[in-house]
Amino acid sequence: MGALRDFKALFTRHGTGVGIFVVVAITLWVFVLIVLPQLAMVDMSFSHNLPPADQGGPRDVYTLSNYGYFVQGNDGSFNSLHVTILVKTVVASVIVTFLDLILCYPIAYVLAHGASKSTARLMMIGLIVPFWVNEVLRAFAFRILFGATGLVNGLGLSLGLWDQPVDFIREDVALYAGLTYAYILLMIFPIYNAVEALDRNQIEAARDMGASWWRVHWRIVIPMAKPGIASGTTMVFMLTTGALAAPQILGGPSNLWFTQLVYQWFNDAGNWPRGSAYAVILVAVSILFTLLMMRVFKVGIGAIGR
Repeated sequence: MGALRDFKALFTRHGTGVGIFVVVAITLWVFVLIVLPQLAMVDMSFSHNLPPADQGGPRDVYTLSNYGYFVQGNDGSFNSLHVTILVKTVVASVIVTFLDLILCYPIAYVLAHGASKSTARLMMIGLIVPFWVNEVLRAFAFRILFGATGLVNGLGLSLGLWDQPVDFIREDVALYAGLTYAYILLMIFPIYNAVEALDRNQIEAARDMGASWWRVHWRIVIPMAKPGIASGTTMVFMLTTGALAAPQILGGPSNLWFTQLVYQWFNDAGNWPRGSAYAVILVAVSILFTLLMMRVFKVGIGAIGR
């Protein structure tokens, strides 16, 4: 009912032409570019990997073998490699999401209530301008930064923090740093939008009554920021689990991201049904994480989408 009222208000406020354009654009975007491809991928995930001549024939029937392979493999034994890769990807994505939250919450608060308008604009520019550079180039920049002869090792050696270059690539330090930086804006802006609506007088009243800063944030700011935190953590987690360029460039030789498995099934093995099944598994994990964040922060899907 709420959505229907919003559409009626859209037609009333902006006219029939604009209303029809917006409805058609949203329909094309949601159904043609998102829903239909996802449904096609789900349908393909239940298919056999058949040559074109056999597709549509008697052998072209639905099967659960692609999902079964993820759990058991071809020989029927537990497919520990792929399950472990998925678990490691999820755990790493949670860590990156947590790091982004710890870094971005103070920045978002300062932007909303701790800085003057001119300083906030300069901080915004400083945050946005680096993202004009392509994601792949930023990943290579982090690889150079954390390389054996990079700036981080150079400073560590010159300051005597370690005696020989540290392999930050193999230890996945560069990967975590690169992914944390890659999606930092997607955490800052939702929290900023939520915290900006907070009345400054509430914070000043709490301070006048003797509340410490941590108590002000815990009892006043964070409850107001919950929708932004839920939105930011959801977006950062989903994009981190779905990242491909950064794990390929910054990941160590023993760290395989789950999206790389999906890429290998589609492009290297040419097994689109199995690649679709793995992609569906990844989408399901992202949806479960979104539902978990909604439950943890006690917010609805509407609050996350604001």
